[in-house]
Amino acid sequence: MLILKIAFWTCIVLVFYTYIGYGILLWILVSIKRLIFGKPEKKELPPYNELPEVTLMICAYNEQDIVDLKMENTQQITYPKLKVVWVTDGSNDQTNDYLAKYHDVEVIYSPERRGKTAALNHGLALIKSELVVMTDANTMLNPESVLEIVRCFMDPKVACVAGEKRVVARHMGHSAAEGEGIYWKYESMLKRLDSELYSAMGAAGELCAIRRLLYEPMPENALLDDFVMSLRMVDKGYKIAYTSDAYATEYGSANLTEESKRKRRIAAGGLQSIWWLRDMTNPFRHPVVAFQLISHRVLRWSITPFALLTLIPLNVLLIFLKAGVIYNWIWALQILFYLAAFIGYLLEKNGKKNRLLYIPYYFLFMNLNVFQGINYLKSHKSSGTWEKAKRG
Repeated sequence: MLILKIAFWTCIVLVFYTYIGYGILLWILVSIKRLIFGKPEKKELPPYNELPEVTLMICAYNEQDIVDLKMENTQQITYPKLKVVWVTDGSNDQTNDYLAKYHDVEVIYSPERRGKTAALNHGLALIKSELVVMTDANTMLNPESVLEIVRCFMDPKVACVAGEKRVVARHMGHSAAEGEGIYWKYESMLKRLDSELYSAMGAAGELCAIRRLLYEPMPENALLDDFVMSLRMVDKGYKIAYTSDAYATEYGSANLTEESKRKRRIAAGGLQSIWWLRDMTNPFRHPVVAFQLISHRVLRWSITPFALLTLIPLNVLLIFLKAGVIYNWIWALQILFYLAAFIGYLLEKNGKKNRLLYIPYYFLFMNLNVFQGINYLKSHKSSGTWEKAKRG
């Protein structure tokens, strides 16, 4: 019975630490750092005429429906030395024809669709700017985004800058978008605290920027190219800065079926990345990076979903063996949690929504997609292409 109890409490600690405890611990560590060193101040920008040239690179596949809207947004960016480059990867619609209307845009075209990582490798091999900002075709940037990103690069230790991702619902009750939005608000807080402690643990492809000379071409079967690309730079001794002053806004997935496509791919890419970057989890190489990477990324993509699932049979066994009243109470709480998640699922399925019940459902939804991600990884070992999730 002792072994069962140890396993049970280990699982509880893992689940709590991964989703709540790390955030609390991170906030405490950052607060202590601020007491000692003070709150970090924004870097000063050089005069406008001394600002470096920046290339905005947009990798796209069949984005004819969004080209004009994206270009309208791009033209609103208030940066004086901005080049715009579209890398169209195997597009067979009218994306290139639409882009031909914009004479100040460079188009790098590959007739064969090989995936986003191949497009990144292709584009970055031809771009000459010192700084490259990468964004998706379906995300809209705030006008000051590039300027705020360049501000972060005033620190020579910064090799990559991660902007904030903001998910909005196209209409009230758009549950997939609202669930994704809640997740990204919490994730953004963790990234901000990670960055202040030492370095953010990865950048999202919706809006990130790099020093081009530090970029290393990646295997074309990379499923999370942005994550691997940015963490490789941290492994070289540089940092990923996070700024909420540069943000990318996009609509959430059209529904939870479409959102599941994203979650499966991200979970699969997470497992792939953990293996590729496994040396970074060695605490003897860089203790702080190992601590942040394991706590923020590795646990949620690997061990913790299994720990969450294992709590059910372990709890049942401990009740059966009459291990103590506390296990009866925890079992009752588990039943309430899963019941709330199930009711949240039924409400969402019938077009209704209760935020209190939707949170446990979305939490369970994310973790179940980790298991589906394992099968996704098996079927995508040699390919970096994926099916795009439809947006709301």
